[in-house]
Amino acid sequence: MTFRENEYTELKSTVVSDICKEIIAFANTKGGILYVGVADDGTVVGIDNADKVTLQLSNMVRDSIKPDVTMFVRYETQDIEGKQILAVTVQKGTDRPYYIGSKGLKPSGVYVRNGSSSDPATDTAIRKMIKETDGDSFETMRSLEQVLTFEAAKAQFKKRDVPFDSAKMQTLGMLSADGIYSNVAYLLSDQCVSTIKAATFAGSDKSKFQDRREFSGSLFEQMEELYLYLDIRNQTKATFEGLYRIDTKDYPEEAIREALLNSLVHRDYSFSASTLVSVYNDRIEFVSVGGLPTGIELADIMLGLSVCRNPKLAAVFYRLKLIEAYGTGMPKIMNAYAGSGLEPKIEVTANAFKITLPNRNANIGTKADVNVRSSYETRILEYIKTNGQAVRSDIDVLLGVSQATASRILKQMLKKGLIYQEGNGRTTRYKVK
Repeated sequence: MTFRENEYTELKSTVVSDICKEIIAFANTKGGILYVGVADDGTVVGIDNADKVTLQLSNMVRDSIKPDVTMFVRYETQDIEGKQILAVTVQKGTDRPYYIGSKGLKPSGVYVRNGSSSDPATDTAIRKMIKETDGDSFETMRSLEQVLTFEAAKAQFKKRDVPFDSAKMQTLGMLSADGIYSNVAYLLSDQCVSTIKAATFAGSDKSKFQDRREFSGSLFEQMEELYLYLDIRNQTKATFEGLYRIDTKDYPEEAIREALLNSLVHRDYSFSASTLVSVYNDRIEFVSVGGLPTGIELADIMLGLSVCRNPKLAAVFYRLKLIEAYGTGMPKIMNAYAGSGLEPKIEVTANAFKITLPNRNANIGTKADVNVRSSYETRILEYIKTNGQAVRSDIDVLLGVSQATASRILKQMLKKGLIYQEGNGRTTRYKVK
């Protein structure tokens, strides 16, 4: 039998320290056979103890290569020219890319077969193998970075009294059974490189910067820091309705919260571009990478339909009670402005999603604001004056809105002193002073 190295054959006279890279290369490419006991020139030198060599090599393969490739490797002792050699047959694996565990998913740890040699794979080749194996969903793909820490995530889980261990991480899709982190784990890790860039401008355009920040690290850390950044800039202004002082924040806190969480959960993280948050004197703009999923239109989103781009990431946020059922975010943002005479603006392009929250206090003191009273409030006041009173169900029908929206508008009118309430529960009646 003649031995010669080629695309499918590798020769080794003994078990050497880097022999696993040959097995990795075969498993990552088209498979092949590694002969131990045969010199590079094809000379059969044999091995002294086939069982011992087989055990040694099988242990190296099991301990050194990730993910587990043992099911694709077969060992067979052969007698050639009166000497024993070990034939190691390697099939192309189904969990590519395979890599040396201590090196990780990078060229120094991933090898492919190139002619008669085993060479480090390029970053592009590694990403291609991951995509072919794991599919197109970014969050479910294996993370290229496997040395991860989760201090921010642990703090967030502890705050919600939710355990954070290997079992929980597997349940949430962050960790595979053989200890491989997914991209959803990477996004929640302290090593996450996806960022949010925030800027505050002096006017209603970008001509003059007041402040700029970039938030990095775990998405949980970015969430906390960005909310604080926006909350500091969410000022409270006072107006008067007759004798009554009314304090109103520039932006409804719920609208800011939902817009922020939407930008985190629904962003397309396969793009490297940062999420952009711009604070002007009359609005806040949230621009996140990734348009709507195929087949979904903006009108569908406004009705509450949700096709989540990152369902595993959303499931983590849902488990921590940061978000509620899918599809509630946009309606919550719109309802937060009910009765204000203003409306958030949603814009979508092929690769971006933009939410604009108007500043409720931007026009206070202007002529246009002297008679500011939403059409909803005006219609409610006219109805009560005509009928003497109203119940909440009357308002549902009058405005053609949901019970929740009607209740929110009535609550704001009570706060402003435009109406007052008699009774409680089912007997509640609203009247004009």
